[in-house]
Amino acid sequence: MKTKVEDLIFEKENNIYDIKSENESLKKIYGLSEDIVRELSHEKNEPDWVLDIRLKALKLFYELEDPTWGPDISYLDINNIATYVKSINNEKRSWEDVPEDIKDIFNKLGIPEAEKESLAGVGAQFDSEVVYHNMTEKMKKLGVIYLNFDTAIKEYPDLVKEYFTKAVPIIDHKYIALHYALFSGGSFVYIPKNTTLDLPLQSYFRLNEKGAGQFEHTLIIVDENSKLEFIEGCSAPGYNDLNLHAGCVELFVKKNAFLKFSTIENWSKNMLNLNTKKCFVEENGKIEWIMGSFGSKVSMLYPLSVLNGKNSSCEFTALSFAGKGQNLDTGLKVIHNAPNTSTIVNSKSISKDGGICTFRSNVRVKKSAVISKLALSCESLMLDNDSRSDTIPANTIENDSTTFSHEASVGNINDDIIFYLMTRGLTEEESKALIVQGFAEPISKEFPVEYAVEMNRLINLELEGTIG
Repeated sequence: MKTKVEDLIFEKENNIYDIKSENESLKKIYGLSEDIVRELSHEKNEPDWVLDIRLKALKLFYELEDPTWGPDISYLDINNIATYVKSINNEKRSWEDVPEDIKDIFNKLGIPEAEKESLAGVGAQFDSEVVYHNMTEKMKKLGVIYLNFDTAIKEYPDLVKEYFTKAVPIIDHKYIALHYALFSGGSFVYIPKNTTLDLPLQSYFRLNEKGAGQFEHTLIIVDENSKLEFIEGCSAPGYNDLNLHAGCVELFVKKNAFLKFSTIENWSKNMLNLNTKKCFVEENGKIEWIMGSFGSKVSMLYPLSVLNGKNSSCEFTALSFAGKGQNLDTGLKVIHNAPNTSTIVNSKSISKDGGICTFRSNVRVKKSAVISKLALSCESLMLDNDSRSDTIPANTIENDSTTFSHEASVGNINDDIIFYLMTRGLTEEESKALIVQGFAEPISKEFPVEYAVEMNRLINLELEGTIG
């Protein structure tokens, strides 16, 4: 039985992200129960300690309540979601061995081309399972581990067990408990000490099946004096059935290490995106988040950075774009636990056609985090009078030596600027698009060039035919 929700809004976009596979050779499991969790674990041939985590999480999911402060998601019925969707094909290490219909989708999304030209390794997940994973020989010789998460459990059980659920505990909230009961696929990365990757790693998550959920788990450890850039791409075609994404990202940045974690999410507008991300940062370490949030009916995403070591730091740069029928509730959380820690936030949102963008920040500076510095900036651009934008900060500063600033602004497109651009030969629609691109440029420039181009393409797709 498929989920039908009367207020789902999906307008066919006619772009590359709306392509679908007609592959019928799938194993599907609907709903959630102890039998289903055990079947999933058996399907993956997991050790008992993993099954124990799943069963504890299952119990917690039914004990914990939905959040009451964000968008309404009470219409989600997990029993009507395909919680596991598996192709008959196993993971491939050669792109040529990937099934043609799946390969065709990823080809159109540009994944193989990006791997050849600008990536040190690529993982590609289709529904519940990873269909392709590969890394350059150079990275292998450096001792880098980059695997499908399910494979890492089997090949590096001690390393996985040391970190798994340690950043994001099972009890964190209702939908992380759901994730741990059903997690499938994702990526595991370990960067050895004193190792710098010249090129990024990328994992791409594609949810193709209608009425399905995706629950990938990403676990990254950047050891001492090492550097990594990791890119996460997400997309799905549109349906009139409710889809669910409840992934999890656990990050560990060791002493003097650096991690840049970039995400472009372009989910379809029938998607509930309930993702959870968290990072622990040690002495002199740095986490840099780059986030682009497009698509989805509802998003609830607030990456958490815990600055545990002195001189550790966090930078957070994000752009959200909400259109008709969308409620993007995003932001960040940060905890300063050590002296001389710093956080810089630059968030922008764009809303149109009645879309809702909400930015929430939850900042806590502990008494021990003396001489810390925080600067938060939130800017919103609304393209019409029907849209909405809110900034909701919650700041707790427990010492008097911290420097803290927070600024927020909201505005519409200036008619004088539109008129000026039109006198230079642009149409009204072109003028508005140019202004929006300029507003988003500080975010898009933080991505590598090819991904900045993708973000600009997404903005153009969102604007196409809707302003003028």
